[in-house]
Amino acid sequence: MSSRVLSRDTDGRPASTVRTVHLGLGNFFRAHSAWYTEHCSSEWGIAAFSGRSDTHVAELSAQDCLYTLVVQGKDVQHEVISALSAVHTGHDLAAWRGYFASPEVTVVTLTITEAGYVRDSSGALDRTNEAVRDDIAALKGSPLDGTVTTAPGKLVAGLLARRDAGAGPITIVPCDNLVKSGAITRRVVEELAAAVDGTLQSWIDTNVGFVTTMVDRITPRPTESDIAAVAEVTGVCDRAPVVTEPFTEWVIEGDFVAARPAWEESGATFVDDIVPFEHRKLWLLNGSHSLMAYAGPIIGRETVYEAITDPVLRGWVNEWWDAAVQHLPLPEDQLVAYRQALVERFENPSIRHLLSQIAADGSQKIPIRFVPTLKAELEKGVVNPGATRPIAAWILHLRGYGSVALDDFRAAEVTALVTDDEATTVRNVLHWLGVDNDEVASTVLRQMHEILAA
Repeated sequence: MSSRVLSRDTDGRPASTVRTVHLGLGNFFRAHSAWYTEHCSSEWGIAAFSGRSDTHVAELSAQDCLYTLVVQGKDVQHEVISALSAVHTGHDLAAWRGYFASPEVTVVTLTITEAGYVRDSSGALDRTNEAVRDDIAALKGSPLDGTVTTAPGKLVAGLLARRDAGAGPITIVPCDNLVKSGAITRRVVEELAAAVDGTLQSWIDTNVGFVTTMVDRITPRPTESDIAAVAEVTGVCDRAPVVTEPFTEWVIEGDFVAARPAWEESGATFVDDIVPFEHRKLWLLNGSHSLMAYAGPIIGRETVYEAITDPVLRGWVNEWWDAAVQHLPLPEDQLVAYRQALVERFENPSIRHLLSQIAADGSQKIPIRFVPTLKAELEKGVVNPGATRPIAAWILHLRGYGSVALDDFRAAEVTALVTDDEATTVRNVLHWLGVDNDEVASTVLRQMHEILAA
């Protein structure tokens, strides 16, 4: 492996002034919003903070925050991304507050996964969560230096610091797989803020914007062979490369209350109504991902490529898509084209997207990816097998079938639904999802046996 490492000295591009803060220093962020920022005409340096894990902080720090983006299509392309100007661990709250207190910082982006918003089943901030309670107590006791750990807690801590510094307006941009992510983010931030300081709301109303985005770019975890390949092709040792596909999409709705990067120059789309785009992506792409992630390992499939090229799983994916598209208010030709594009993306043999990577936190994904279609079909008097099979696969996952271990921040809650009796488990899970229907229950139970027999 090459002994040369990435650095600003050899790259020749100095770090840009930090004008954006990002929470969630993962591969997707570095393949997506950092890439869009990289390709803007103006310079917007990003200070990125790790989320659940401190992975990549040390590696990126050693490389002056540079990394190689490997785009694997018909041809493999390598690009050194320079958009990151600083990286920090998630517990570096002094740096976090310092950026929020800077008038030059006017945008905060988030990739914290669905679980990071710490919501309860009603969509409110989960005040029963121990970490949320601790954050509220810490900020009530020490508003400007209390120790916080949750994303809502960090956002409120940052806003308190910004108000104290008189640093002006700022816009929060969530980039996770949630419908109306801006409203969701606003709700958990404002609810935590109200619990900490009743005077903060009026300042938020005047100075903080929340926009909604739909994001899309398949980004598997890089392997040691990917790292070795980058060194072989480029002659540079990069311990934090990102592997992604050629396709990328970013749709944004809402008003920015301060300056922002010109992301439209990089291909981002600004719209007045994002909901159809959100549902199209959440249901068709993310929904099929979840279906494959739970059913695939049970029948011996490890990656998206292996799953979509399996005739049985391919049939189940099409069955789900047939159900979901009935409730998408988009032209039929666009939906047909989108489905075909998804198949082509999933069939890219160069993208080793592990089903185990997709399967995490199903308790957050199943309700928004499948239940709306299931309920819409029930309103028509139809139990659609395409909408019930993903739930059957998830229940099998909860029961321990397949090679992927349960990884869910609500594991205790959802595993409590599981009993020795299959039928009781099905009824428990459906009730938890807000679907109490005997025909649905019998269909799900039958499909569980079909998946196990496949």
